[in-house]
Amino acid sequence: MNIEVQQAFSRTNFGTIDAVIVVVYLLVSLGIGLAVKRYAGSMENYIGAGRKVGTWLGVATMTGTELGLVTVMYSAQKGFTGGFAAFHVGVIAGVGTLFVGMTGFIVGPLRRMEVLTIPEFYEKRFNKNIRVLGGVLLVLAGVLNMGLFLKTGSMFIVGVTGMSSEGEALKWVMVALLSLVLIYTTLGGMISVILTDYVQFVVLSIGLLSATAMAIWQLGWSTIFDGVQTQLGAAGFDPTLEGTGFGWSYIFWMVVTTGFVGSAVWPTAVARALAMESEQAVRRQYCWSSLSFAARFIIPYFWGICALVFITSTPAGADLKELFLPANGDEPALENLYAMPVFIGRLLPPVFLGIVTAGMIAAFMSTHDSYFLTWSSVITQDIVAPLRKKPFPTASRVRLTRILIVLMGGYVLYWSLFYKGREDIWDYMAVTGGIYFTGAFVVLMMGIYWKGTSSFGALLGLLSGLLMLLALEPIQIAVGLKHQVASGQWVETLTSPQIGLITVAISIFLTVAGSLVRPDNKDTGGVLHENNTSGT
Repeated sequence: MNIEVQQAFSRTNFGTIDAVIVVVYLLVSLGIGLAVKRYAGSMENYIGAGRKVGTWLGVATMTGTELGLVTVMYSAQKGFTGGFAAFHVGVIAGVGTLFVGMTGFIVGPLRRMEVLTIPEFYEKRFNKNIRVLGGVLLVLAGVLNMGLFLKTGSMFIVGVTGMSSEGEALKWVMVALLSLVLIYTTLGGMISVILTDYVQFVVLSIGLLSATAMAIWQLGWSTIFDGVQTQLGAAGFDPTLEGTGFGWSYIFWMVVTTGFVGSAVWPTAVARALAMESEQAVRRQYCWSSLSFAARFIIPYFWGICALVFITSTPAGADLKELFLPANGDEPALENLYAMPVFIGRLLPPVFLGIVTAGMIAAFMSTHDSYFLTWSSVITQDIVAPLRKKPFPTASRVRLTRILIVLMGGYVLYWSLFYKGREDIWDYMAVTGGIYFTGAFVVLMMGIYWKGTSSFGALLGLLSGLLMLLALEPIQIAVGLKHQVASGQWVETLTSPQIGLITVAISIFLTVAGSLVRPDNKDTGGVLHENNTSGT
């Protein structure tokens, strides 16, 4: 990158006062983790917050977790490349979460059973082997899923502060942010996660809404809509158009991933349901959270749209156009993940920029703490503990969970540095998460609502999720599902959404067929089935 282009990247309103605001906020978060350490002595407190979370705190902490900085970044990326057409994902997420809240779909029965994790349900409904398998697949998918969280979050910090996009700056930011999250998550567990999530929810909400209003005021509605029309045409408004990054298969895939899985099956969201004080509180939590589940996509999409318009249609952003959309096709473009943070760094005035940046770092922390805690507790509770022949004392469980959090931190740092896939971050996450949720969604749903589901059927249903590995770009290329033609373009035999939908269909078929071919010797699901249909 030449000096002139790097100077364009580095122009930002972020100054000393903004840095002070960010540091003070981070110290407060660390203080919370230290303050609650003494309350995290049992596994129920450490990973379930003692099941004392009320409705409004539950809404705040679920929003804080699910609206992570990686969510803001990958959503802004989709807005930058897809325009207003990307809004359909947010609408689907909101409607799906509202449906779960109104019906108690999946999460209600899980809370009634008082399980701490989803794999624990597998043992109660099926057997210990299914629990262990479910735990292994969950950790495999979950750890892969969060592999790029650290990099994308750090890219926001680099972009909004104007640090060099080249050299070592990104790596050092990753190390610093990761260290902070590991310290307070390992100390306080779910209690510190929920308390910091609440603070982060307040800061983040103010920052998101205020920055959105300022973007509209600065650019104007007509400029925003005209800019999207000029750059993207009809594809910037209509998600049903094929060959534009969306299309009908993508929409149906989003119904599965964001409509149901994101709220009813994905463990970090379900962990909040299992920590609630009652099933009624769970339902209220989901109904109110449907608004934030929609907003967590739509607002960052809008930021990405505004970044596109700012860069391509305004004099203030003209110096960035050559950086992100070079006229010479031979010139490499800067990663479009940087577009939104660079735009925010120029849009917001000092002090306010510091508050919003603190909110974004809050979003980064609230997601990482929950994910680290969820995956490490699954290994402890659902893989190691069931396989041990000797008793597993509480203190040892908490200690192992903390050690696993640190090890996962090391993996996330490594993966962020070395993974080279070219897919959008959101598409990468949908694929990696699908390794777990394509099978788990089917097995959970059928295990709860169909008493004929057997352990063998559950085994086949869960294993079918491994087919989602075929949707990862490096594997697609290796097996010939994606190849480069003479013009240099990449062509897919099957898209990732198509592979995902096929995997769900195969999981349903195998779960039903396996249950019919080899039913369990006794009706292990009868009581659970009756409880669900009675509505108690």
